[in-house]
Amino acid sequence: MRISKVYTRTGDKGSTALIGGERVPKSHLRLECYGTIDELNAFTGKLKLLCKVSFLENIQKTLSDIGAILATPSGKEWNNMPSINETHIKELENEIDKMNSELEPLKSFTVPGENEINAEAHVCRTVCRRAERVLCSAQANGVAISDFTMAYINRLSDYFFVLSRYA
Repeated sequence: MRISKVYTRTGDKGSTALIGGERVPKSHLRLECYGTIDELNAFTGKLKLLCKVSFLENIQKTLSDIGAILATPSGKEWNNMPSINETHIKELENEIDKMNSELEPLKSFTVPGENEINAEAHVCRTVCRRAERVLCSAQANGVAISDFTMAYINRLSDYFFVLSRYA
């Protein structure tokens, strides 16, 4: 696929196309969902540059898949459409457990900002929590979001919290 133009002018009046061509207002909950996931992916990229944790690239790929899933209207799935499953969640849990095994038990609340990596991991954690709230709201309003996606985003915020401590 070759993209020769970045602008299309089709969204100038406040609507955009989902995968498959259906047009929706830019205020649609589905867009809020994948926009917040995209924001989280951007912050994750910054964190990856700071701490050189290769697993963050896996997270970014999964977040991109979640964005594509959310940009596709229910019932309009396409060939080779990505999916989130138990394996994604287990990978996160394994990474959390590895880091946590090297940490002292928590004795108090943590305050972001011990160093740049710690601060950025907390930014990712809070954006992830916002993404989770947006997904919950969309789900409550009829947007189909899989239980695996919900669990992944919930676990991902735990990952960022443990990474912030590990840093």
